[in-house]
Amino acid sequence: MTLPRISPMLATPGTLPPAEQDTRWAYETKQDGQRVLVYLPGDGSVLLRARSGADITGAYPELQALGGELRGSPTILDGEVLALDEQGRADFQLLQNRMGLAGSPALAAHRAANTPVHLVLFDILHLDRPLLALPYTDRRAELEQLGLDGPCWSTPAALTGHGADALRATRAHGLEGLVRKRLDSVYEPGVRSRAWIKIRNLRSEDVLVGGWVPGKGRLTGLPGAVLVGQRAGGRLRYVGNVGTGWSEAERAELAALLRAAGTDTCPFDPVPPVADARWVLPRLVGEVRYSTRTRAGILRQPSWLRLRPDLAPEESAADLPER
Repeated sequence: MTLPRISPMLATPGTLPPAEQDTRWAYETKQDGQRVLVYLPGDGSVLLRARSGADITGAYPELQALGGELRGSPTILDGEVLALDEQGRADFQLLQNRMGLAGSPALAAHRAANTPVHLVLFDILHLDRPLLALPYTDRRAELEQLGLDGPCWSTPAALTGHGADALRATRAHGLEGLVRKRLDSVYEPGVRSRAWIKIRNLRSEDVLVGGWVPGKGRLTGLPGAVLVGQRAGGRLRYVGNVGTGWSEAERAELAALLRAAGTDTCPFDPVPPVADARWVLPRLVGEVRYSTRTRAGILRQPSWLRLRPDLAPEESAADLPER
């Protein structure tokens, strides 16, 4: 049987629902990995497609065994490929070591031995027949009845209601957040839908601005991003660049402050490999919001919250551990 090609349904950023609507939603842990649709024709083979539609089967040879789980039942599953750290949490930086190897089977097999992946399954789109028009609750029931829990794949439970408790639990365990899914929602291929809402656990910290990168287009003459750091072991360590979060007026104000603080000497140790960087004396303190850190300590998905003129540079984020 030729299975239909489907684009994955996407979630819209948002927050928890009003308390009175909580029981209308299921809550799943938001995973930090690579989205995949899994095509199982029923003959023992497996085809993995990325969100872009690209065939990435060869990058993950350890998932080939999944094909033997559903012989005779043409199936399409939706899930996320993860690489797990020592605490069992998804680590996207680890996963990057496995991505992009679909055309290099020998290298993919070698890296699979050192950095195995795990496939988390959360939806089913086809099982002998199309399931897209079924409500979420019926699709989840179909998926869970398959009992797909193996050495490299699993079907984590979804929680109905109790969203605030679930979000607190993900925060306590250092996880990225939740996806809430309306119980009566159908599967909308390729649509960024309000029936699925992703809720990120965002953190905020103070940083020192040590440089900036000029903007382009309508931002010509203004900072396109600022380069920020935090003190550790007596040095200013680069922790990333921030390019969002300002109004036009705030960006213009920041541009004036950066010009006044310009220097030819990079304040970061070591010097970050950032093209077209302009350095400044690290005396501006800002507060940024971010999701997680990479293993190297770089902030992921940072956005600017505000300047902190109430803080002296020596007061900001002076307690980072050495890495």
